[in-house]
Amino acid sequence: MRRGLVIGLAAAALAAGQAFAPTGSLTFEVASLKPSKPGAPDGGLHPAPGGQRYIGSNWVLRNYLLVAYQVKSSQIVGGPGWVDTDPYDLNAEAEKPSSIEELHIMLQNLLTERFKLRFHYETKEMSAYVLTVDKSGPKNLELRPGAGGGDLNIDKNAEQFLHETWTTHCASMDYFTFVLAQIFDKPILNQTGLKGCFNFQIKFTQELPPNLQEGQLFNGVPIDASGPTIYQALQNQLGLKLESKKAPVATLVIDHAEKPSEN
Repeated sequence: MRRGLVIGLAAAALAAGQAFAPTGSLTFEVASLKPSKPGAPDGGLHPAPGGQRYIGSNWVLRNYLLVAYQVKSSQIVGGPGWVDTDPYDLNAEAEKPSSIEELHIMLQNLLTERFKLRFHYETKEMSAYVLTVDKSGPKNLELRPGAGGGDLNIDKNAEQFLHETWTTHCASMDYFTFVLAQIFDKPILNQTGLKGCFNFQIKFTQELPPNLQEGQLFNGVPIDASGPTIYQALQNQLGLKLESKKAPVATLVIDHAEKPSEN
C-alpha cells in the first residue's frame, strides 16, 4: 500500500529553539488565490517540478500556514473561524527556477499579503522532542548539492500495517523534522546542525495503538509489531537521536486575517 506525501514544501530554517523561519522580500511573479469549488478533492500543497511554481488545492488557511511555517497545528493559534473552514486554491509562479528556501519565502509573503495577515510570535517552555546528531555521527545521508525547489519529495510506503518505509529525496533536516512531527503528539525541534538537502531511506515500525494487540487480526492479517521503533531507526540507520525534553517552542498567534478577493 503506497501513500504519497501530499504536503510538499521548501525547507524552513527552524533553528535551535525553533524560532520561525526568516522571511525576506522575495515574491512570486504571478499568483492566483481563489475559493475552491464545492466538493473539490483535497489536493494538498506542493512545489511543481522545475522549482518555479507552487500549487495548492482545496486547503484552508491554517493548513497553508502549517506548511509555510512547518509547524504542528497547536503552534498556530487565533484568527477568525473561517481560517479552519474556507478552502482555497493557489497557483503561484516565480520569475525563474528557484531554490527551496526562495520558494518558501515567496509562499510566506504571498499568504501574508493576500490574507492581510498580522501576527506575532510567542515562545513557551513546553514538552517537545529534540532531534540531534548521535555521538557516532550522521550516516546514510546523501547530500544533494545544487538542488532546485521542485526536487523535494518524501514517499511513504507501508507494505503492512505499522511497518513504514520513507524514501526521501532532497529533504533538509528542517523539512524532515516537520514531516516526522506529524506522527507525534508534540513538536519536534531540529537541532542537528546539518545543512543542505539529503537523499535517504528510513524503515521503522510505528507504535501499536492502545486499542489493538500484537497478533490480533487487522484487515484479516495478524498484527506484527516487530521491527525497529522510530527512535531506534533514527539512531541506527541515520545516526540521529530523538529525545523528549522541555524546550522553548515558538507559536504563531494570528492577530488579524481577511478573506482574499478572488484573483
